[in-house]
Amino acid sequence: MKKFIALLMALGFFAVPVWAAGKPETKSSAVTIEFIQWWEPELPAGSFRAIIDQFEAQNPGIKVKLISGPYSNTRDQIVTGAATGTLGDVVGLDGAWVNDLAKQGAIAPLDSLIASANFDVTQVAAVIKLDGKSYMFPAASFVYPIFINLDHFNAAGIANPPQSRTEFVSAARSLTDASQNRYGWVLPLSLQTPNGVQNDIMSWVWASGKSMLKNGRPDLTNPDVTGALQFVDGMYKEGLISPGTFAKQEQDKVEEFVNGRISMTISSLAHINMIRERNPNLNFTISALPAADGYTGPRGLPYAAWGIGISEKSKYKAEAWKLVSYLMNPEVNSKLASIAHAFPGNVNAKPDFVESDALYAKAFEIFRSGYLANEFTGLPVAEELMRLFDEEIQLMLDGKQTAEQAAANAQKKWEAIF
Repeated sequence: MKKFIALLMALGFFAVPVWAAGKPETKSSAVTIEFIQWWEPELPAGSFRAIIDQFEAQNPGIKVKLISGPYSNTRDQIVTGAATGTLGDVVGLDGAWVNDLAKQGAIAPLDSLIASANFDVTQVAAVIKLDGKSYMFPAASFVYPIFINLDHFNAAGIANPPQSRTEFVSAARSLTDASQNRYGWVLPLSLQTPNGVQNDIMSWVWASGKSMLKNGRPDLTNPDVTGALQFVDGMYKEGLISPGTFAKQEQDKVEEFVNGRISMTISSLAHINMIRERNPNLNFTISALPAADGYTGPRGLPYAAWGIGISEKSKYKAEAWKLVSYLMNPEVNSKLASIAHAFPGNVNAKPDFVESDALYAKAFEIFRSGYLANEFTGLPVAEELMRLFDEEIQLMLDGKQTAEQAAANAQKKWEAIF
């Protein structure tokens, strides 16, 4: 018998059974969730990873793999992942993508997760919904003011930032010198990434308290929209806008501002750190978008959000929700908003940049005196709507149609989608 037992032991028959060995391994192994976003590259190096490391320390059973890239690349990856069912567990979202991704079944409604965790949703500054279901929390919001090169303004004898469209055009004329490859303004209207329609065209409408919608439907032929198109068209044809508009994307206007080729640009507060790092000697400030002549009401502030949601295909929704709720809690959200120099997604969060940085203090004043305005958020195929309008605006700038015709043609295309 002893020899028989020894033989069994040698053959491994008394090894720990698979079911027994599996238990402790399951307990000790961590679940890895993927978080795809464009936030990490826009933050100081290592700062976002430090926030995630703190989450992992508090949740030892969860590891987070950050999939990071520029905004446009991330958007392409998310579109591909949604189409192929391979989207990461936690998804960085632009509000303009929510309608499409939700209708594809790519992102999950958050309501059951909110309820099961007894999460106080009233602490969230905004909840992006579709058909009554919650899909996105804005973790941080960035207003888009006018960035101004003060050295250019001083050299041109311009004392104050423009407050009206007439003043803006006048400043652009004084600042433009084509022989020096310097222009007053920049307008990115690439069809590949058509968010210039949102940030650089429609922002002029919202800054004057007006709208591109009526009862939730397209209203592009109203005089406020066509007036904004006429304003932009006039600047383009006068040569006050840097060349290459039809091919430029958002990062291109930041590049031109950093290198002193343009004097004014509409850009995100998220780019302040990037501009300072790229050109520490650049003397610049920010100001609210100029309004239509004669408008004295509160100004709409174009904004973009670092939204966050969860993939419908995720096998780890509970773990993904832990990360979402972690990033939305007041303490962490304050930290995220502070390092991003953004306005927080939690109403109880208090970023420290308002008191520590004069430029951001000015941004906060602009924020408090106006209101957030982005009518593309939640619209069906919002990015496609921008692209369709972009095509008509390009034809207008190319002299092939009037502002009224551009608006009317875009209206027809939008109505077909709605």
